[in-house]
Amino acid sequence: MITIDAPLVAFLNVRWYGIFVALGVSVLVLWTLWEVKKGAKLSYDTVITAALVGIPSGVIVAKLLHVIDNIVIAKLHPELISAGPTYIIDYTQHPELILSGQGLTIYGAVLGAALGIWIYSKFSDFQFGYFADVVTPGIILAQAIGRIGCTLNGCCYGTACSLPWGIDYGFGPVHPTQIYEIIFLLIMFAVLLKLRGRLEPAGSIFLVYLSLYSLWRIGLDFIREGAPFLFGLHQAQVIAIIVLAIAVSRLAYRTHWVPREGEKT
Repeated sequence: MITIDAPLVAFLNVRWYGIFVALGVSVLVLWTLWEVKKGAKLSYDTVITAALVGIPSGVIVAKLLHVIDNIVIAKLHPELISAGPTYIIDYTQHPELILSGQGLTIYGAVLGAALGIWIYSKFSDFQFGYFADVVTPGIILAQAIGRIGCTLNGCCYGTACSLPWGIDYGFGPVHPTQIYEIIFLLIMFAVLLKLRGRLEPAGSIFLVYLSLYSLWRIGLDFIREGAPFLFGLHQAQVIAIIVLAIAVSRLAYRTHWVPREGEKT
């Protein structure tokens, strides 16, 4: 069993969680700029402007989904409000907490940023699908770094377990679902790098990422601490099912394998 009793605050009022989220976003932007330097058909201005659009839109939607999740759970399960390891806030009763630093959802961040950049692409001269494929490995790295913050912060952990690698935050060993996800993300990062240049049309790599991550979250959340949002599933699982259905249907309808030169088809 691993015991984690790290201080939540790094310095002043800055929490380790926030530091790792900021680090993850920075790595994502730097990855994309590096891809441009290597020859990606994007300008540096496009990348910076996309970041200025995608970061706030991602934060807004991430916060929105968190607030909706808490409101629905608070109404369905009022006994969970501010109780136990599942910390639920009824934002209808405490709207002043909406703008607090607590609560961001990964799906909200990814989908919100994608929506904002997609809208921006309609007023610019770059193809969204191509851009999404370029940044997808960076997104995965950013998520993995963010989960390090979750591990130190003591959030997003799993249900009780008796395995030797269980993590104890002071209330008994639980599944280290944050670490499980870091491992999965690094594997997916390697797989998608291998798939680059093998799938067409543009946007296919991003759709594969959405499909694989959605499958992962549907399964993982069965051993992750949380309250039911709909049909006994967590909000992330509900979103994952919707995203998976859309992404897989798009892949099946549009995507095809591109053989390498000299490779038999």
